[in-house]
Amino acid sequence: MTDNIVHLHKTPPAPVTTLTVVQDAATAPVVPLWVRSGRAIRTAATHERTKAAGRAVVRHGSYVLGGGRIVARRTWDGRTTARYERYMRAAEAAGSMDLAAEWEERAQRFREARHRRRMDLLTSPVDAAKSALVGTGMGIGTLVALGVVLAIANKDVTQVVTPLMAVIEFISLLITIVQIVWGPAVTIGPFLALLALWAVGRNQQAAPQWALPANTRTGEGEPITPSIVVKAVRDLGIPALRNAIKEMGDAGASMLGPIRIAGCGVEVDVTLPSGVSTNEVQNKRRKLAENLTRHEHEVFITIPQAARTVRLWIADSGALDEPIGPSPLATDETLKADYAKGKAPWGQDLRGDAASLSLYQRHLLITGLSNQGKTAALRALALWLALDRSVEFRVADLKGAGDWAMFDGLATILIQGPTDEHVIEATEMVESGVREMECRLQAPPGTVFPPLILLVDEAQVAFMCPVVDDDKRPYGGSKATSRYFMAARKIHNQGRAVNVLLWQGTQDPTDQNLPKLVREGAHTRASLALGTESQARMALGDKAVDGGAAPNLLRPGLDKGTVVVASDGIAIPAGQSSITVRTHYIDTDTAAEIADRAKALRDGVTTLRVIERGEERDPLADIATAIGDAPRVLTQDVLKRLAALNEQAYGGWSFIDLKRVLDGTGAEPYKSDGRMVVGRDRITRALANRDTDDSASGRA
Repeated sequence: MTDNIVHLHKTPPAPVTTLTVVQDAATAPVVPLWVRSGRAIRTAATHERTKAAGRAVVRHGSYVLGGGRIVARRTWDGRTTARYERYMRAAEAAGSMDLAAEWEERAQRFREARHRRRMDLLTSPVDAAKSALVGTGMGIGTLVALGVVLAIANKDVTQVVTPLMAVIEFISLLITIVQIVWGPAVTIGPFLALLALWAVGRNQQAAPQWALPANTRTGEGEPITPSIVVKAVRDLGIPALRNAIKEMGDAGASMLGPIRIAGCGVEVDVTLPSGVSTNEVQNKRRKLAENLTRHEHEVFITIPQAARTVRLWIADSGALDEPIGPSPLATDETLKADYAKGKAPWGQDLRGDAASLSLYQRHLLITGLSNQGKTAALRALALWLALDRSVEFRVADLKGAGDWAMFDGLATILIQGPTDEHVIEATEMVESGVREMECRLQAPPGTVFPPLILLVDEAQVAFMCPVVDDDKRPYGGSKATSRYFMAARKIHNQGRAVNVLLWQGTQDPTDQNLPKLVREGAHTRASLALGTESQARMALGDKAVDGGAAPNLLRPGLDKGTVVVASDGIAIPAGQSSITVRTHYIDTDTAAEIADRAKALRDGVTTLRVIERGEERDPLADIATAIGDAPRVLTQDVLKRLAALNEQAYGGWSFIDLKRVLDGTGAEPYKSDGRMVVGRDRITRALANRDTDDSASGRA
């Protein structure tokens, strides 16, 4: 009770009040005037308008000073032999003694002409005085004679001096006009002279770079001119090159060949002075590109045939980031291929010209980092060649992501998968190509063989496979016992002569996943973006890289589908060892449509997806599998397909073995159009009859 009473009489706590102190203007602290003035001055000095005004003052003042310097130098060049001496030094620095002698001869002729002019000046006052006296006398005599004629005609003697007085009055008028104009002319003349110097300096941009207008100062995408190229080369940081250009003076442009339009950029040859090597310039590619106001990937440096010369291809700013058009394979449904005489439409070179590649009797290797368009670039070549119905494909895709699924029904063998089992199948596929090659090599001279393309994508999986066979021979590796390596080497050595070719695509080349002997056996070597120069040398070879090929400078992810190609099957500018091609991209759906067109050109191809090994075989059933849906197949093609189906069982078969199996079955080989074939209907009937006989025997 007491607690309750006490609680009722407690006084509640007073609310907390926040006091806001408002200073009176009279009591506020006073900021000194000099502080406020300093702040105002600093604000005004750092304002963007003030900076712009300062740059404008410096810019226009520099125009006048620079214009005066340019005019003075031009005047000095016109009055002396300074220009000829610079040209002589430039020719000497470039090692052209004949040109230096020619400029020296021109300088001597200039000195002689100048000497004659100076000697004429010594006698010119006397000659001028004589001419003036004679002219004055003749003039006065003429005027007097005219006055006499007037006096006689008008019968007035005073008119004798009328013409003379008229001339005197005219001269007086001229003197009066000069007196009137002279004062303003003297006042305005200096301003007109300054205006002329300003115009010369502005035309030559004779001002500091930071003072130039923003659109001029950035130089983004500015056109390439001789002066820009010379300055870019001079500022590479190569002392011998800088000193040589400095001695050349304005004649530094004598190093340059003509600047030619080349596709989406320009091309120019630069002859380097003595003491400067081409690789020194190649190693400065990034600095050169930045000096030209370009990105590194927009400048390519190659080595032409001319000694001590580098060829620069400079893209228009941003042009290489624009996509190229679709492939002719996708736009022209009537397009056909010709293995021997045709060229595959692969893309465009940097000049914008169509880049076509001949595949005739050329082993091919294409490499690059993962996800840069390697499979698409390789597949585009295979799709074009598939439009030639005489070409046989055997494809092993050791990635197995379905990139080559459209070749089902087009290739006689299609292996898809990344496992060791798939590597074993791919190895046996290549080995079957070796046996086919050996049979062709033993054929009579003059025999024409249809092309056989053995295509292995992601070949690095095969080279790095650790599995060994029953004879302790490894499938992968680069030793003499390696089955895949040795099969690839044998085809590289002799396959070209009988149209058995090996195409390989591989990632990130190293000595482990792409042995030296295999990569050097390819006639056509192409590379997408790579990580290092050493990888570029593995992909394309030392000659191509030393000649300017640089797939390691392509931008991963941004230059997808751009390949550097070293091959005699593609048109490469004279003196270069490689060419850069931006390949057409053909997506999977479009690739399937092109593959369907290729299938329509053929009688029907049975694709073997698995190569079976070590099983009890049924030859008649295997022959039916080899024939597939085709109404009839040549006996030699049946033998090839049987060998591909099971090398161990059918690899050594000949026509006699085939005939032995079919004799008495009613499906014996017969002639069609003069060639021995095996008919599908006969094989089907033989299998049906055999199954019926077996059933009857079982019932009995």
